[in-house]
Amino acid sequence: MKLLLWSWNVNGLRAALNKGFIEIIQKEQPDILGIQETKLQEHQIPEELNTLNEYLIYWSHSLRKGYSGTGLFTKLLPLSFSTGFGNPEFDNEGRINIAEYTEFIFFNIYFPNGQKDDERLNYKLRFYDRCLEVMEEKRTSGKIILVGGDFNTAHHPIDLANPKENEKTSGFLPIERAWLDKIAEMGWIDTFRYFDKSPEQYTWWSYRTKARPRNVGWRLDYFWVNKEGIEHIKKAGIRQDIEGSDHCPVFVELEI
Repeated sequence: MKLLLWSWNVNGLRAALNKGFIEIIQKEQPDILGIQETKLQEHQIPEELNTLNEYLIYWSHSLRKGYSGTGLFTKLLPLSFSTGFGNPEFDNEGRINIAEYTEFIFFNIYFPNGQKDDERLNYKLRFYDRCLEVMEEKRTSGKIILVGGDFNTAHHPIDLANPKENEKTSGFLPIERAWLDKIAEMGWIDTFRYFDKSPEQYTWWSYRTKARPRNVGWRLDYFWVNKEGIEHIKKAGIRQDIEGSDHCPVFVELEI
């Protein structure tokens, strides 16, 4: 069986709905879709989503209003679904969905942004470390482990348009990139780069500088898989043709 999994930072689900979100999902029909930055509370879930009746929808909301938030749209019933790492420090911002299925586990994660100040950068790094601990714990299940989401870090110079100018910017700091180096060293694989080594492949473009038409972007959105599961990934890619957010969707095709 082949499954199409998507990850997409929608930068406000209500805004994305006004930009064709439902029509896009109805057309593309991912089997599982993880979205980030919903910016919703439970009482604000749009009724229009009821038209996507082929999906079960699960949410994780931030305690802070209009901030963060994640959602999982799935055609397959998970064996279990959780919204945390077991740490209130990380679990209260609505950043985490973990869905376990018979043959694989899917993490849909909205990793913190470290640009605000040193405190948030340190929070991001602690979140990274705790996420890796949970990834490794789940790895002992023997299942395929997929970790998708907005990682808020470009890994290598090829992953952003202006690497030299951003060496001191959160999102491309050596200390942030070192965590991606670490997970790669521990046997986790960046599925997109496994298939595609080409430059100018970005997933986020600044609205503020109208960067998308010029393709001055960053690759911040990923699907990583444990090396034990890579043989089940038949394709991975970036849907730069899909608009509706300052991020575009990324995807993998999983064969189980």
